[in-house]
Amino acid sequence: MTFSHPTAYTNEQGYSYWPAPAKLNLELRILGRRDDGYHELQTLFQILNCGDEIWIKPNDSGKVTLQSEYEEVPSDDNLIIKAARALEPYKKKQQGADITLNKKLPSGAGLGGGSSDAATTLVALNKLWSLGLENKQLCDIGKMLGADVPVFVKGKTAWAEGIGEILTDAELPQKWYLIVYPDVKINTSEIFSHPALTRDNKPIKLRATRTEASLELGYNAFEPLVAELYPKVREALEFLGKFGKATLTGTGSCVFLTFDNEREVRKIAALCKQRWLTLTARGINTSPLI
Repeated sequence: MTFSHPTAYTNEQGYSYWPAPAKLNLELRILGRRDDGYHELQTLFQILNCGDEIWIKPNDSGKVTLQSEYEEVPSDDNLIIKAARALEPYKKKQQGADITLNKKLPSGAGLGGGSSDAATTLVALNKLWSLGLENKQLCDIGKMLGADVPVFVKGKTAWAEGIGEILTDAELPQKWYLIVYPDVKINTSEIFSHPALTRDNKPIKLRATRTEASLELGYNAFEPLVAELYPKVREALEFLGKFGKATLTGTGSCVFLTFDNEREVRKIAALCKQRWLTLTARGINTSPLI
């Protein structure tokens, strides 16, 4: 499920194409809970070569509209609209846009779909409206929309700390990933607030620029709890575990395996497609959005 068009493509109707790539968490540790309720984390974000697709056509109406067949989230609550509204103080009154979302990533899956959509909207409208905001400004705006938004704005596979906003670029081997979606939407707030969640992981040091960094990764602090609360996720972990180190991504329900080449990943994917929505993707160090 790679992107269907090259970046900077514009269709006959004048809509420009903007990719919103998915991510995996190759490592996710919880170091503790802060006084403000947020959790101190360490995680390694791996950008993928697939994701949602966004089409944008600027207009002079001063309004932003969103069209999508994705109806799980009302338009006013969609992070795309929230991202556009966050840019209101920087744009001219008459500047607007018509946006179409081609939603390819399942929600509640841990693939970062909503956060990536928001980041792409920020980057795209900054360009299309000629706002001139720097990347750091867009990251600061994105952080208000969600902890994962800045990594997509920056557009680099990265080692993240804090609540996920302190980013260090990482250069990792471009592995292949088999991802299965057990058709379960995880309630993130429920998982974060659950008393059984482990919150005292020891911090690790990662030389994020070394390719060897990924060799001993694969821990997710949320995995035991999610597997206990959601039997379908546990089933996917057990099935994929027959073929390698199966890992939960983020606080979602998707489970993934890592492979060195495309041939291996597609062989196992053929078995999984009989049971689950199955994605195959390759890790990339720089987002196509950038």
